[in-house]
Amino acid sequence: MTQTSGAPLLEARSVELRYNSGNSSVLALDRVSLEVREKEFAVIVGPSGCGKSSLLYLAAGLLESTGGEIIVGGDHVDGPGRDRGMVFQAYTLFPWLTVAENIEFGLKRRRMPAAERKEIVNYYLNEVGLAQFGGHYPKQLSGGMKQRVAIARALANDPKVLLMDEPFGALDSQTRATMQKLLLRVWDHSHKTVLFVTHDIDEAIILGDRVHVMTARPGRMKATVDIDIPRPRSLDMMLDPDFIAIKRQILGLLHDEIDEDH
Repeated sequence: MTQTSGAPLLEARSVELRYNSGNSSVLALDRVSLEVREKEFAVIVGPSGCGKSSLLYLAAGLLESTGGEIIVGGDHVDGPGRDRGMVFQAYTLFPWLTVAENIEFGLKRRRMPAAERKEIVNYYLNEVGLAQFGGHYPKQLSGGMKQRVAIARALANDPKVLLMDEPFGALDSQTRATMQKLLLRVWDHSHKTVLFVTHDIDEAIILGDRVHVMTARPGRMKATVDIDIPRPRSLDMMLDPDFIAIKRQILGLLHDEIDEDH
């Protein structure tokens, strides 16, 4: 497990999210509290519709909570900011820009000098294995390659926290496994603080330092499971007894929620 210390870098404090529709309202998140330490890879899992992606959007400043607060680096989140990078399940690349230009986009907006931009773009092109594709356009790339670009673009801005909303959910199983290995390698180099949402329990255990399990709607934090499996990790670990025991524990927590919801 990654060695972390001090105050949490990202903290959700009794966060509530209520959607209003006409004369009715739906409570999506109910007093959710969460701490993510610096350099930690934290993962959220939960039943469909429990609000795990909504919590990530709140952390990104793309939604506004109806109660509680989210703190990043000691500052209250009240909108999007450069201290948070977001990677969505949809690739959200600019189709009219090349791979290199997509990665460079945020750097250009910050008016970073061209030489510095080029150095950062080239670094991340190499980091995600796309050094030969800088001049290509998104339509020329596979799904896995597009998501590599999205990850590189988010990291190029050097955010304090990387927020990832089921980034591999649309990929086939083989590509997904490749992307998990890539992310583990990139994270091992950067040790960026990550908050990652997934519905895949194997993925959560392979990637995470801690896995936060949410209840069915309205979403609450039910349990936190420490992943005491040494790093570096590989997909072969899914056959280890320790891995299987942790998976059984998380599945038990989730199955209780699914049973209660029906």
